[in-house]
Amino acid sequence: MLTIGIIGCGKIAQVRHIPEYLAHDEAQVVAFYDKTPERAQAMAAKYGGQAYDSLQALLENDAIDAVSVCVANHMHAEVTMAALRAGKHVLCEKPMATTFADCQAMVNLAESTGKKLVIGHNQLLTPAHRRAKELIEQGLIGEILTFRSTFGHGGPETWSIDPGPGTWFFNKEAAVLGAMADLGVHKTYLLRYLIGQKFVEATAKFATLHKRDTSNELIKVEDNALCIYRMENGVMGTMTASWTYYGAEDNSTVLYGTKGIMRIYDDPRYSMVITLNSGESIYFNLESIQTNESQTKSGVIDAFIETILEDKETELSGRNALDSMEAVFAAFESAEQNRSVRIGK
Repeated sequence: MLTIGIIGCGKIAQVRHIPEYLAHDEAQVVAFYDKTPERAQAMAAKYGGQAYDSLQALLENDAIDAVSVCVANHMHAEVTMAALRAGKHVLCEKPMATTFADCQAMVNLAESTGKKLVIGHNQLLTPAHRRAKELIEQGLIGEILTFRSTFGHGGPETWSIDPGPGTWFFNKEAAVLGAMADLGVHKTYLLRYLIGQKFVEATAKFATLHKRDTSNELIKVEDNALCIYRMENGVMGTMTASWTYYGAEDNSTVLYGTKGIMRIYDDPRYSMVITLNSGESIYFNLESIQTNESQTKSGVIDAFIETILEDKETELSGRNALDSMEAVFAAFESAEQNRSVRIGK
């Protein structure tokens, strides 16, 4: 039985991490910390365990085996590394960190301490994405040539304990990046997983088109990001992240191969549709992908517990996330400098 501490008791902790730990036979949540003490106290009162007044006090408890890091983006690296130094396994929410140097430092520290570092890239675990990976490896759509992947919804205003334009997602100091860090990291990591190739170039445009803060000023992070990625085998395509899709959420990925087209979460009726050159269409009715309004089990907690108890590698490890995070920061650099940026140079 693993004993778990929750660091950051906001929305993601309350709707995903805590419930999924509680549903697991090998986990017990015993500790809570939040910069707003009342939140940690409320979680402890509701679920049992202890609310801590400081992060240091929680990490000094040797009885805690592992922690979930659910704080704002700018604190991911600092809190994760403090937990690793304290001998805890760490599940860190995405984005992994706000600089590539911090991402590398987190991985190096995890490996030097012998502790597991897992990043919450839940899209890899959805049924359609898992099945798509299998079919791609079997060669069903042939060699992938191009792609487009989109993650867009109406914004993170409701995905916060303090909903509205005052959400930390809109605060550049706390979030550092906007839609790219919130949504684009998911799709970047997914493309790396599905295509099985490293990124070698990013060309990106970031813009703030509509979102406003509590002063009715445009927010200082991007609400839209458009990236062109090129992979090491020449495959290229687009990745779009948006907080201004004011309608149905778009969480689709389309892969164009030499033998056909694979559409994942792109059809309202089927989770995956494959159209082959022969004219044959294959339909898959698998579990729908999560949305902000419809939460289902992510599988991330299961993967985290499994990698600890069985001392095995996971696709969600910090080491496996490095290629994708390098691409994310290359896209950020491209948007800032208005030029294409080589990755892994």
